Parts: sequence; structure tokens; C-alpha cells
Amino acid sequence: MVETSGRLLKLLALLQTHGDRSGAELAERLGVSRRTVRRDVERLRELGYPVRASRGAAGYRLGAGASLPPLLLDDEEAVAVVVGLRTAAGGSVAGIEESSLRALAKLEQVLPSRLRHRVGTLHAVTVRAGTAPGPEVSPDTLMAVAEACRRRERLRFDYTGMRGGTGVRSVEPHSLVSFDRHWYLVAWDTDRDNWRTFRVDRLTPRTPTGPRFVPREPPEGDVAAYVAHRLSSRAWRFQATVTLHESAEAVADRVWPGMGVVEPLDDHSCLLHLGADTPRDLAWMVTSVDADFTLTHAPPELAEALRVQGTRCLDAIRPRSPAEPGQAGPVPKVRAKAATASKSGARRPSRAST
Repeated sequence: MVETSGRLLKLLALLQTHGDRSGAELAERLGVSRRTVRRDVERLRELGYPVRASRGAAGYRLGAGASLPPLLLDDEEAVAVVVGLRTAAGGSVAGIEESSLRALAKLEQVLPSRLRHRVGTLHAVTVRAGTAPGPEVSPDTLMAVAEACRRRERLRFDYTGMRGGTGVRSVEPHSLVSFDRHWYLVAWDTDRDNWRTFRVDRLTPRTPTGPRFVPREPPEGDVAAYVAHRLSSRAWRFQATVTLHESAEAVADRVWPGMGVVEPLDDHSCLLHLGADTPRDLAWMVTSVDADFTLTHAPPELAEALRVQGTRCLDAIRPRSPAEPGQAGPVPKVRAKAATASKSGARRPSRAST
């Protein structure tokens, strides 16, 4: 009986990890006859596993059933699922936290001690930073939008803009993008005849969906790059383009996602497109790249902010006259605005809709 149970588990593992498996291949892997394979398949079916038999080559495949049967995970898969569930427990999809914690509790209960130790070690030494909660998205809304993307069906929804106005939009949905704890829909706006991004937490789908459409080529060839571009420049009050006098490859690791978009020019220069709420933030972002630059397209407020920052830096290193006897030395001036500018630049502002 023990031998039979072990063979059933091995058969189940083989069916879960691949597509069609012929009876001859399964028999060889299990070291049994084809007749035994057929009997074991019937036992799995009695236990609720929907094992399908394909025509012709008498192959077998594990299909989808009415309910979720137990799954077999190898060590790496189990660790990955636990880590993913712990991350999802603090995610931005409304209602998923409780479900994630329930699934996590069930999985950790049956983890072998060696895996429980690995997962516990990872959790103990991991500190989550920059995890300010983003806006929650309804799972029903997320699935409705995802289904419209998959089926290539037009989607109509009520949308609340960043300034509070609400209107009805009609789009050809392309993809969902998860970026910086926000969900975005990239879609072709049929009324504006152009690509747009929409914050999913600000839309309410209308049913039923519209007619099917022929999908278009994604904007800029990559929807993730398109969203990053929109969020790093066009959605902000102040936008600028500067020429960096280094190659795009050289500065790539100094530009974080969402800060700006780098556009190569030649082997010695590139363009940086970026945006921010204030000119001070723009000045901090440009200078933080640590490269020589020239303003290409920029508001006059950015030039002034750079002058102020440059003067502040020069004042900080300018020699001071020695103190008079019996007096304390000169105390450097601390300007509140300077501290505020530094903090606001270091903080990544919350993303606006486009």
C-alpha cells in the first residue's frame, strides 16, 4: 500500500509538471507496466484529479476540474509560493490580504522543517522599506479589466480624474501594469484616438463589454516602458529634458524606475526626460544623476532652482573669517527651504493618473 501511494504521488508530480505524457513514458519513469499506469490513473480520478486521456498516442494530461485538488510542490516552488503569499498579504488588491494569510497558514503548517527554516530565515532578516500603502483595487474590477484585455473586447468605464472630475471613457484595453504599488490600464482611447494610461483604482467598469477589436502594436513597443515614461514626465506639473554628457548605458543604473526615461543620442550623450511637482525636485533629480548636463527643454523655474542650489553649495564650502577672541566661531546658516528641498527630492512622490 505504501509503495502504491508513493507511486501515485510520483505519477501526480509527473502529470503536474508537463503536458501530455504517453503511457509508455509514464510506465518507464515509474518502472511499472502500462496496465499499472492505467490503474493508477483511475485511482487519481477517484481522488478527484481530472486526468484526461488524449486520442491516438494514448497520452495523459492533468486538466482543470470543478474544484482545486491538492498540489505537489518541490522545495523551490514551495519557498517561492510562501514568499509570494507573504508579499501579497501586504499588497494593493483589496481583500486579498486575508485570503493570502489563510493560504500561507495552511502551507506553512505542512512545510518540512528544512523548508520552514529557510523561509523563516528569509523572513527574519528581511526589512520592508518604502512600503507606504497604495490605493486599493477591487479584485472584481481588476479581473473585469483583465478579462476584457484577454478577450480583446472594448471596455467602457466611469473614470475619476486626478482633479476629481468623473466621465465615461471607451477604450480598447491592451495590458495591466503594476507599478510602484499602483495598477494601471494601458489602452487605446477611442474618443481621443491615442494611447492612454488609467489608474485602475479610479475606474468602475460598465457591463456588458463592447465588441471585439483587432489589437494594436503596444505604445513605444513596450507597455512597461510606456507607463514609466508617462509617470516620470508627462503626468507632472513641471517637465524637463536635459542632455547628459555620458552614454545612456553609463547612466542607466543611476536613474531609478519612475524617475525619468533615458533616450540614447550617441556614444557620449543621451537625453533624460523627467518631471516633478516642483522645480526644486527637478533640480535635485537632475543633479543626483551625477553627470555633466545641459538644459535642453526646461521651464525657467528649473534654471532658477539650479542657481539657488549652486549658490547654496558654494556658500557651504566658502572659507569663513576666524572668530574674534572670546566669541564662538561663525555658525553656518541652516535654511529651512534647503532642508525641505532635500527631503522632497529624496521622497518619491505618489504617482498621478494620466
